[in-house]
Amino acid sequence: MPGMKSGDVMGHEFMGEVVEVGSENAALGIGERVVVPFTIICGECDQCRRGNFSVCERSNRNKDAAEKLFGHATAGLFGYTHLTGGYPGGQAEYVRVPFADKTHVKIPERLSDEQVLFLGDIFPTGWQAAAQCDIDPTDTVAIWGACPVGQMAVRSAILLGAKQVVVIDRVPERQAMARAAGAVTIDFKEESVLDRLKDLTQGKGPEKCIDAVGMESHATRSFDAVYDRAKQAVMLETDRPHVLREMIYVCRPAGTLSVPGVYGGLIDKIPFGAAMNKGLTWRMGQTHVNRWTDDLLRRIQEGQIDPSFVITHRVSLAEGPDMYKTFRDKEDGCIKVVLKP
Repeated sequence: MPGMKSGDVMGHEFMGEVVEVGSENAALGIGERVVVPFTIICGECDQCRRGNFSVCERSNRNKDAAEKLFGHATAGLFGYTHLTGGYPGGQAEYVRVPFADKTHVKIPERLSDEQVLFLGDIFPTGWQAAAQCDIDPTDTVAIWGACPVGQMAVRSAILLGAKQVVVIDRVPERQAMARAAGAVTIDFKEESVLDRLKDLTQGKGPEKCIDAVGMESHATRSFDAVYDRAKQAVMLETDRPHVLREMIYVCRPAGTLSVPGVYGGLIDKIPFGAAMNKGLTWRMGQTHVNRWTDDLLRRIQEGQIDPSFVITHRVSLAEGPDMYKTFRDKEDGCIKVVLKP
């Protein structure tokens, strides 16, 4: 990711107990249990008042650098690039939370940590990915990537009433987890995504497509995947947008492309003419976490969903580096790791 530096503290999905508050923070008290959204928000700027929290106008302390690259700065984010403030993340014993009077979600006592932890990122991210599709009861929703965000998008699309949810991934454990929620799965290593989606939609294509993969697509059956890796090798492209190309091609005309997957720089050979002529709607961006958390917390309390289903490993903070390798290499059925300081 552009703007990362050696020694940066990772982790933008965390919760804990308040041990100290600033003198002007009247919203929190010592000992309260909170989830901290990865998007840092002031709650007062024009964008925050509109609910566009991931583009808060005040929380990015490296605003000048972000404006040079993006045209305008986005919000400050925990455990991420210095283009979004370079704020140390949650994989630590303690975290300093700026704008803490707004950047928090208070947690009721009767809910466990694991039930609510993912309100900080992957649950609202998967929910936003589905919600911005404006799902109708007759819709097929195709989701590329059965990663933790993709898993949350599956369950969000089902809760929002999709007729059919289809997930594209190559990892057996991820496929099984998606099927357990009621999704149909496609293994892109073994079969044609294009042909299978046609079969599942009577040749019309899915009305809604979600890219939960982002810039590190691992497609293996197509020429464009080889092309992207060659471009990356000579530093002529930063991201691998195979999923974007595939979504544009298969999406039903007048459909919607939702992109929660992260992209960091430059991409090449996007069939934008096809997207324009098919009348496709694009929805994308970092997650407006606080826009969704009240509703999602209520759904957890009511038993509609328990986000802890996604957890496969629980380890100490000291074991984190080894688990990064396990996750990267898709070993030991690893889908989601919880680190405990």
